[in-house]
Amino acid sequence: MAEQILILDFGSQYTQLIARRVRELDVYCEIHPFNNVPPLSSDIKGVILSGSPCSVRDQGSPDLDLSIFRGKIPVLGVCYGAQLMAQKYGGNVTPSEIREYGRANLSHLDTHAALFKEMTHGSQVWMSHGDTIKELPEGFDIIASTPSVRIAAYKVQGEETYGIQFHPEVTHSTEGKNLLRNFVVQICGCSQDWTSDVFIDITVAELKKTIGSDRVVMGLSGGVDSSVAATLIHRAIGEQLTCVFVDNGLLRKNEFEEVLDSYKDMGLNVIGVNARKQFYEALRGISDPEGKRKAIGRAFIEIFDEEAHKIQEVKWLGQGTIYPDVIESVSVNGPSATIKSHHNVGGLPDFMKLKVVEPLKTLFKDGVREVGRALDIPETIIGRHPFPGPGLGIRILGDVTPEKVQTLQEVDHIFIQGLKDAGLYDQVWQAGAILLPIQSVGVMGDERTYERVIALRAVSSIDGMTADWIHLPYDFLGKVSNDIINKVKGVNRVVYDISSKPPATIEWE
Repeated sequence: MAEQILILDFGSQYTQLIARRVRELDVYCEIHPFNNVPPLSSDIKGVILSGSPCSVRDQGSPDLDLSIFRGKIPVLGVCYGAQLMAQKYGGNVTPSEIREYGRANLSHLDTHAALFKEMTHGSQVWMSHGDTIKELPEGFDIIASTPSVRIAAYKVQGEETYGIQFHPEVTHSTEGKNLLRNFVVQICGCSQDWTSDVFIDITVAELKKTIGSDRVVMGLSGGVDSSVAATLIHRAIGEQLTCVFVDNGLLRKNEFEEVLDSYKDMGLNVIGVNARKQFYEALRGISDPEGKRKAIGRAFIEIFDEEAHKIQEVKWLGQGTIYPDVIESVSVNGPSATIKSHHNVGGLPDFMKLKVVEPLKTLFKDGVREVGRALDIPETIIGRHPFPGPGLGIRILGDVTPEKVQTLQEVDHIFIQGLKDAGLYDQVWQAGAILLPIQSVGVMGDERTYERVIALRAVSSIDGMTADWIHLPYDFLGKVSNDIINKVKGVNRVVYDISSKPPATIEWE
């Protein structure tokens, strides 16, 4: 087992970001709910306590027996974690006179403290809290302040236990990565040896041991996660892996053929299944977004199960589950509310009776891409934008028909190819077109038209949890709009979505 940092989650929106920052330091870490703490082992080199939307003053707020860690391994409390430690050991936490949210500067900084090594006075940090630590317990020393927050950071005498009132994991804390490096590397002593190559070696060895001589079947989507997972499994067991790539009729233009060609070049044993008719039939007359997702999911399982039964003695199902899926399935307050049906976790129907193997379940999306590049997977797959599992089925608002799919495929192709031609594709996290269930009045030549409306969507993001709309150049948008209206029959209006997540989502359905 690799050495690791344990991150205990009290429900903060930033918890995954803490983990990502630690991973960027080539140090392995795991997130666990505060109420399900794993036993301490020699592999755990330090603990980070996350923030929380709760107040330590509230009855029933998240609590933890801190004696498990204190004085035994280094501890860093972030925001709520810092307040919890202060209150539990005799300090005083009170509501802030003014809610402290946004940028602040460290006007006092004890640079002799190991946590602040090579950090500068006046360093910008990000505050996000409604409570303030007014008084510290005995034996706790202030090591940082801002003009409005006297106790912005503290250290416990005689032990490597720290609390900070700000969030070093967000980019607004300009030296936050330095602070986390100081904690993880200097204070916890982690060796920074958790690299893509090491991950590949460990994972391939574990897959060989776990699977043995058994056969594995895996559904491919053409996306990053399933492609990298399949390549890892193939490296471990070779021809014992059979992959199934289903054309659900909701892929991008020419995607089925192009992706199949890519997989052949990668040496994967892939069966391509044209199941467009089955999916269109399953979707007939369904307009509700969740209903469409479920219909697509049922059709996929039926087709995949039929193909899997054609393969002799299959005992394992490979899946491209990644770490955010796992975290969300064991959230602080129990399983997250169903926002939409699409995650891999728990998606295996009982009747398939297969054991599941998930080689990427400890990685974030950017880590998956790094591993993919180390595996020499083509950049056309590694750099591909995320694409929803239900495909264009949820980018056609309302019911889905083959004619609507064809229209949207043509529109989407013009938009995505336009981004690539303009050198904008790699600046965008995800882009696509949405076919709206409305028509608008237009004029083409001397004739009045009443045709479809298309919305274009392009966002920037790190992991899809939050996203901002991309400020694409006006001349680019104008050209794409003209190309779509001139080349795609039945479309006479194009609009651009300028909403961010939250409050909107990346997809419309």
